Amino acid sequence: MGSENLDTLADRVADLMLATERIVVFTGAGVSTESGLPDFRSPGGIWDRFDPDDFTYQKFTQDPETRRLWWQLIREGSLSTEIKPNPAHYAIAELERLGKLDSVITQNIDNLHQQAGVPDEKVFELHGNLRSAVCLSCGQHYPFEQVKIRLDEGKDIPFCEACSGILKPNIVFFGEMLPEAVLDDATHHAESADLFLVIGSTLIVYPAADIPARAVSSGAKLVIINLSPTPLDYKATVLIRAKAGETMAKVMERLRKKLSS
Repeated sequence: MGSENLDTLADRVADLMLATERIVVFTGAGVSTESGLPDFRSPGGIWDRFDPDDFTYQKFTQDPETRRLWWQLIREGSLSTEIKPNPAHYAIAELERLGKLDSVITQNIDNLHQQAGVPDEKVFELHGNLRSAVCLSCGQHYPFEQVKIRLDEGKDIPFCEACSGILKPNIVFFGEMLPEAVLDDATHHAESADLFLVIGSTLIVYPAADIPARAVSSGAKLVIINLSPTPLDYKATVLIRAKAGETMAKVMERLRKKLSS
């Protein structure tokens, strides 16, 4: 953050927000970790416990042991659907209530933006969502609460009740393409943004990480809030090395004051 403290930087972000009506927010794992959800790549994260090579789409479909590992993660709560939104999620939802938020583009699978109050139609989930599981044979969808009941009853590998096919969490695995329609819609919104906020993402996972660059190329001002460097830091109008929740709470406090003055 250089010589500027967090209060000063938060005030600059609030000024940018005040001057625009089309804010697009891009969120990554750094937002979810503040709700207690472990990161995949960071020390102590999921890949410290499991080999990422065991979590490809191909291995999931071909190897029952890989499916057992995935459902074990979910049963133990490492990918729990019971975590709660944190101040960063609520700050983004407040932008929606103020009429400033165009959309949220997220790499996260936890549904926390919707829980905080962002309408589902404004959230573009690039990597899917843990709200449901899908049968790979017949396409039947199951609410995740229903699947979790079976896990709690001791079923290591739940299957489709309609056709006995393989059930898969409705998220994007390694080796799977991102959902094309969601990616196209997210890119369109990014390219139409006046202000683009990156919160809690290192911007190293592609093609998702290409979206902020598309926004900047189309004329959006860029704000990056992340604890570690990103490849787009040099293009940021405001760059903040701090936690998502603390930073966004300060930003919204200042925005409220500016709107009421």
